[in-house]
Amino acid sequence: MKLREIRESHPLVYRNFSALPEGEGESWLGRITELDRYWEEVQRSVPATVLLPGSELPPDAAVEGEYDLVYAGGTLGLLHAAVMARGFGRSVLVADRHVAGCSTRDWNISRRELGQLEATGIFSASEIDGVIVRRYRTGWVEFAAEPSVRKRLFIDEVLDCALDADKLLGLAREKLCSASSGRVLDYHTFSRCFSFPEHVVVELLDRAGGRHYVKASCMIDAMGVLSPVAMQLNKGRPHTHVCPTVGTIASGFEDVDYDVGEILASTGPADLGHGSGRQLIWEGFPAKGDEYITYLFFYDALESDNDKSLLSLFEEYFVRIGEYKKLGESFRIHRPVFGVIPAYSHDGFQLAREVSADRVQLLGDAAALNSPLTFCGFGSLVRNLPRMTGGLDEALASKDLSRGRLASLSAYEPNVASMANLMKYMCFDRRTDAPNFVNELMNEVMIVLDELPVRYRQAMFRDEMQFDELWTVLLKVAARYPAVLKATWDKLGVKGSSVFLKNLVGWKFSSTR
Repeated sequence: MKLREIRESHPLVYRNFSALPEGEGESWLGRITELDRYWEEVQRSVPATVLLPGSELPPDAAVEGEYDLVYAGGTLGLLHAAVMARGFGRSVLVADRHVAGCSTRDWNISRRELGQLEATGIFSASEIDGVIVRRYRTGWVEFAAEPSVRKRLFIDEVLDCALDADKLLGLAREKLCSASSGRVLDYHTFSRCFSFPEHVVVELLDRAGGRHYVKASCMIDAMGVLSPVAMQLNKGRPHTHVCPTVGTIASGFEDVDYDVGEILASTGPADLGHGSGRQLIWEGFPAKGDEYITYLFFYDALESDNDKSLLSLFEEYFVRIGEYKKLGESFRIHRPVFGVIPAYSHDGFQLAREVSADRVQLLGDAAALNSPLTFCGFGSLVRNLPRMTGGLDEALASKDLSRGRLASLSAYEPNVASMANLMKYMCFDRRTDAPNFVNELMNEVMIVLDELPVRYRQAMFRDEMQFDELWTVLLKVAARYPAVLKATWDKLGVKGSSVFLKNLVGWKFSSTR
């Protein structure tokens, strides 16, 4: 898609993207429209079949290389692959449809959680510190409410390190390629995977349409929300909820505090102009120098009638950015940032989503095992990376790469699965919710957290809450805001309430709680 094609339909996107250095605006537009294909893919009645038996491998297929692991996708996949190649000496190939190591977002996390990268043994403390572009003194969460009752909740050591995502991924790529057994293929797109009893053969397409075949003991799917493997394994419904997210890295704001991160912030009631409605939420994080990252997003059920396209949300972002931050005369956009953060509601006492097949494992957003409240695919991967990579090395050594074994090495955490249910309360629906429902509810949650010991707020926004702590918060919120009880019935119903209870029971009796 060319910028000129959206001049009339999305005039603010056109104007702001056209102001980027020559060619960049059009390139970013292409990435956005590519990701917006997701909404078309989930409407398909029958997903594409990309996992096939070995008997269907084309007879003229010539295998060009053999590896322990082949990764389809080179964003989060690079971090995992670097550990497998450098830490465990595994032969690894990473293939990416674009350039491996180039992200469409930057990441925030706490320094303590980044220690899990050090725990892998291939990233040093100084290297990790080198990708942190800013550390904040504190952060806060605040939802729109009357000034007399509005609570701004301050939280230390939560998402307080802003990372240069591409620098971290570049470091991982460098480590991978420096290993004698590591290789990266840019501009190679996953096409199909053919399964044999002792190996898989992965078909890749280059930019000219040429087909290439590589053999591996296991394929790792790190293709994000667009993963056709996840689509097939989960019968065309790889997610139940989504969080479309857009924003910019920009400079020239007049009213930002570079020592404070704004973790969640709303500026008004739900937007009723799109389908069943959506509660728009902002994030603001200082970055390097005078740069500042702002995000606009909303939580929604996959099946809702809202317009979820990133391109449309970008237009809304440029309409509303002045409501959130004051733009100075020197305001300038350096680049857009965007993504679709997936979520999955597990209907059961444990993992209920397909995240593996024999010799195929899903990773990151392709697996969708994170909670989208604050901790996304990057955070989920980082804190599980030592366990996942160590377990995979053992599975390779024992030659047990079965569906069940690989599923046990996923990033699934029973507490996160339970906490993800709370996101459903933030999915606005005009049929059941007053325009300020989400703001009122979340303001009460902030008041409750402010009255409890500090560990409660930190645990909630790190997705580390213990079972008893969650119950304490839920009971106190219900006592302060009884309307949440009716909302539970309206928003979850019998099925949703049953899912929540199953998740809680599974968490209560889990060995990893």
